[in-house]
Amino acid sequence: MSENPTKHTKVLIIGSGPAGYTAAIYAARAMLKPILVHGMEPGGQLTTTTDVENFPGFKDVIQGPWLMDQMKGQAEVVGTEMIQDHIASVDLKSKPFKAVGDSGQIYEADSIIISTGAQARWLNIDSEQSFRGFGVSACATCDGFFFKDKTVAVVGGGNAAVEEAMFLTKFASKVQLIHRRDSLRAEKLLQKKLMENKKIEIIWDSVVDEVIGDNDPKNVTGLKIKNVKTNKVDELKIDGLFIAIGHDPATSLFKDQLEMDKEGYLVTKNDSTETNIPGVFAAGDVKDKIFRQAVTAAGMGCMAALEAEKFLSHD
Repeated sequence: MSENPTKHTKVLIIGSGPAGYTAAIYAARAMLKPILVHGMEPGGQLTTTTDVENFPGFKDVIQGPWLMDQMKGQAEVVGTEMIQDHIASVDLKSKPFKAVGDSGQIYEADSIIISTGAQARWLNIDSEQSFRGFGVSACATCDGFFFKDKTVAVVGGGNAAVEEAMFLTKFASKVQLIHRRDSLRAEKLLQKKLMENKKIEIIWDSVVDEVIGDNDPKNVTGLKIKNVKTNKVDELKIDGLFIAIGHDPATSLFKDQLEMDKEGYLVTKNDSTETNIPGVFAAGDVKDKIFRQAVTAAGMGCMAALEAEKFLSHD
């Protein structure tokens, strides 16, 4: 256990990324002296993204990790205390709210902003995990470039999968979209674009059984895919596999304390970041499964800080 005394703050921000850092900037500028606790890899999903072309204010392409460093620095300059720790448990049942870090540090807070984000979902087959980073990826924008003039496969049937498949046609010579059903969940306009793209082939009613590859050097060479209706297994020759089957929000910490939807995303009030517990706010991908953009996460971080300020002034 840490011998550090309990740290008390008006605003405790759990998690970083565009939501956490923006919340910190606004809370610090409101003289609330926020503490932001981030894990081993601050910055969230944007730190695994290279080219960012859609964040307002930058005419030229910027790098995701650079953008997160800038936001972090900005939050620090205006008065945020940054602490690297992993929050292991929270107690939101009594005031002040309490959080305990792996370090043993106890944090007491008059309000909490949760911006713990979400992580890509994997197929969870051994061969996929074995080749993760060696031809298997969950981020086309990060890794598409490495598959110039090669054949790749995308697994999924929602908007994300269709967008990833279309993005990959910028680099790959052929993209095979593997979907376990006989129709896509993606919105109709996206489906139309997908069907019109000559580089994309859709493989219906199929799941990935195994990722095949070499071990020296380690790289993917193919897939075994199984038709769910006939159970027939076919082999595909591919150079890369992209998994686009959704995300899991990092909310297990708040189970049985905060209201969540069936997928585990935190539920907030309409036009607000407030959860079912007054004084606890949620911003970014931890509550947003629709937009999942850096700019919307940042906007929610701003909202959460302003709502926390208002909450504290009435408390």
